[in-house]
Amino acid sequence: MKKVSIIIVAAFLSLSAAAQSVALKSEGRDEAYVNTIIGRSQKNISALNLTGEKAQNVCNIVANRYFELNDIYTERDNSIKFAKDSLKGDCKKKAIAQANALCESKLYRSHFAFPAALSIYLTDDEVTAVKDAMTFNVVKVTYDATLDMIPTLTEEEKTQILVWLKEAREFAMDAESSKKKHEWFGKYKGRINNYLSKRGNDLVKEREGWYKRIEERKAKK
Repeated sequence: MKKVSIIIVAAFLSLSAAAQSVALKSEGRDEAYVNTIIGRSQKNISALNLTGEKAQNVCNIVANRYFELNDIYTERDNSIKFAKDSLKGDCKKKAIAQANALCESKLYRSHFAFPAALSIYLTDDEVTAVKDAMTFNVVKVTYDATLDMIPTLTEEEKTQILVWLKEAREFAMDAESSKKKHEWFGKYKGRINNYLSKRGNDLVKEREGWYKRIEERKAKK
């Protein structure tokens, strides 16, 4: 029993120590780039109203994720460029495939490590808020707009739309640029539109009616 207690205390102390300070992994990076990432990270957590060391640690975790994604994609791009410039035939194809596979493997590990690191300091809702901020709040904007456009959506349809938007957010979290992030949401918006059309919704008609209602609201202000 005493050994179990010692192990639990040791684990707690270890976790506490780990939660004390998160270093910014800025070594060897361009100063202007680092400052840009820090500013972006601060903006992404600003709604949480964090203060002191907790705010700094969370900001560093977010910034480090941006650094890590940049490193992963830079390594992939350099490997692919080398393959295209130096190899031929099947060797080139194999090298490119390996570069993409390694990239996906690293993204997979990073994808789960990031929210795990945030969870040391944040609640589940706060972690989600960070994800939303890092993906331009597209989940909420699209979900709210879709419900406003089609007020007759069933609860089942609302749930399915939200599930797909959250799934898109997970892919967007790993994307290499804002353009790629929006492309992921675009794919899922297409899936949502197809789903709603198959369930009897005339999206052209619904959209026209929605635009009309928006203009009417503006006129009343």
